[in-house]
Amino acid sequence: MIRFLGRLEELDIDKDYRFPPAEEASPEGIVCAGGNLSPGMLISAYRQGIFPWYGEDEPILWWSPNPRFAVLPETLHVSRSSLRLLRKGEYGFSLDQRFRTVIEACAKVPRPGQSGTWILPEMIEAYTRLHSLGYAHSLEVWKEGLLVGGLYGLSLGGAFFGESMFSLSPGASRAGFLSLALWLFDQGFLLIDSQVHTLYVETLGGVDLPRGSYLAKLGKALSLPDRRGNWSGLFPGFPGSGAKNREAQVRT
Repeated sequence: MIRFLGRLEELDIDKDYRFPPAEEASPEGIVCAGGNLSPGMLISAYRQGIFPWYGEDEPILWWSPNPRFAVLPETLHVSRSSLRLLRKGEYGFSLDQRFRTVIEACAKVPRPGQSGTWILPEMIEAYTRLHSLGYAHSLEVWKEGLLVGGLYGLSLGGAFFGESMFSLSPGASRAGFLSLALWLFDQGFLLIDSQVHTLYVETLGGVDLPRGSYLAKLGKALSLPDRRGNWSGLFPGFPGSGAKNREAQVRT
């Protein structure tokens, strides 16, 4: 039986909401339904290992799947071909310069084997609001002055919660993800949460974590300071030396 939260007041970013424990999720991973997408509600959910995922004409569903899919510093896989892709300089990268464009592209660009999108208009508005508050971030991939790929997600402590990505050019999404992942881990982040298993992220180092293990790693990550703000201003040196450091590791 799914627990329904009913109508709740909109919560500001400094307000916390206690969800039912993630450990009490249904076998499918559903913790509860209902509520809203206000900033305080969303941030509370992510801090408790829970995220919203639902379709059109459905109530908001809050999930904590078991196992959880994540990329860790020690599991990130950067192949030699990926290093060559990054070294070629075919693509340029930026942070937080086109957040709304990126999230709208993630909602619209077709994906093989998928019809429709879970990134509904209200989700776009909610995460754009979190971006304005300094918690949601985008990575943009550029080629010859054109935006050809990108991804967006949330940052809390030493955890980055990846929501979605898109690509309009071969290799753009891989180059973008790896550039961000290498930089995040170089900055001391402890995990990139990919939520549910995908073959694509598995090739980049995604691994299944039992819920208990995931929540323990999340708790450690949340003990680190938030990197709140517009990342294009906070980190003007992006992507830095992450790829070079990984290339040296591969060579040795």
